[in-house]
Amino acid sequence: MDHRLFEASYTGNVDQLYSLVKENVLILNTASLVEGDNPLHVASMAGHVNFVREVLKLRTEFAGELNQDGFSPLHIAAARGDVDIVRELLKAGNHLCLVKGREERIPLHYTAIKGRSEVLKELVSACPDSVEEVTAQREGVLHLAVKNSQFEALKLLVQQLKRFNKEQVLNCRDGQGNQILHLAMARKQYEVIKFLLSGEAVDKNLIEVNARNEAGLTPLDILLLINNEAGDAEIAEILTRSGATRPMGFPSVVMATEDPEPRIHQSPSHHQSRRTWTDRCISFLKVNNESQWLEYFKYKKERDSPGDLRNALLVVAALITTSTYQAVLQPPGGLWQDDSRSSNSSTGGTNNGTPLHKAGQSVLGTERPVSYILFLIFNTVGFFASIQMIYILTSGFPMQRELRVALIALIATYDTAMGSLTPNTFFNYFFVGLTIVLPFIIALISQSVRK
Repeated sequence: MDHRLFEASYTGNVDQLYSLVKENVLILNTASLVEGDNPLHVASMAGHVNFVREVLKLRTEFAGELNQDGFSPLHIAAARGDVDIVRELLKAGNHLCLVKGREERIPLHYTAIKGRSEVLKELVSACPDSVEEVTAQREGVLHLAVKNSQFEALKLLVQQLKRFNKEQVLNCRDGQGNQILHLAMARKQYEVIKFLLSGEAVDKNLIEVNARNEAGLTPLDILLLINNEAGDAEIAEILTRSGATRPMGFPSVVMATEDPEPRIHQSPSHHQSRRTWTDRCISFLKVNNESQWLEYFKYKKERDSPGDLRNALLVVAALITTSTYQAVLQPPGGLWQDDSRSSNSSTGGTNNGTPLHKAGQSVLGTERPVSYILFLIFNTVGFFASIQMIYILTSGFPMQRELRVALIALIATYDTAMGSLTPNTFFNYFFVGLTIVLPFIIALISQSVRK
């Protein structure tokens, strides 16, 4: 864009604009051919409503153009909350409300993010269908209002939904399957939850309180998963009164006597059961947070992917291999720092003056050989079991030969270290032999147990 035209747009100088047009009638046409902002982008950012009005008279097409950042002039004015410029731009056509910019966001989305209430009313009134538009991540305008803690904007949006009979938008889902009730629960926005479920602003029967997101969680599940705070029990009671059933995936004492097939009829026993469930849910929130966390993090075949499971097992196996390898290098009690040849040593000795211990050998192996033997047996079992896990879990990986060589070298160094630290020659040979047959024993036992 010509720098003089940019200066006129930035300062809002209408006289300079017409002077430039008179001097070169194609100056606005040229501005639309170059990358970057057009005069309407600049004037909308600077807040010059009169300049915007005059540019629209000369070239209406500028109103629908996106700049290099994916913003139209209406996107900019809506995000700034400049209601006067928004009204001028909408005179060019209500279709501007549906222009999608970066991440497929329309001007209404930025209005909700920034909480521009007056602009929000203008945009929804001009194009009611805009409340149904979603971003590239499937986020609706209500999702964005909740995620950005714009409670007043959310209330205004709900009013507009009722006005245009679009209450179904309240149950729209984002890319993770979350409705606004899921998001409000995760962010502890209790004012949003009370507003949606109180029945004053909107019929609470319209809200799907038992809806599940992609992770299979209901709003009540999310409430039980997050850290307990003051007000959680009250929210749990509001949810259950609104029809929230017991959270699936929490088979704890809270649900121990709950009917697995909830009845629909409104009998006295049903009300009593619901009341009992509410009380137990509140009690669960107060005192049983640890058990529900443990239940949630248990492996579930239908929820957890095999790839994630393999990665987790590889990490665990590597940690076990590291710890057991380090344990054989630094056995309990440490290592002798010098040789001992005294037959009068407290540790015992021989009459012919043979060494009681040598530097670098295990203290525990000399002082308490039984404990040392048990230590080596269990440590070696853990080491080779973890090595076998790594071998199985990495099958099919690239560079298989190199990986196998590395594992064999690790085993060899383990055997060498164990042999050099063991003070008894017999046990030295015994453990070396054990390490040769142990991998086969572990494999056979594992296969037998699986069968």
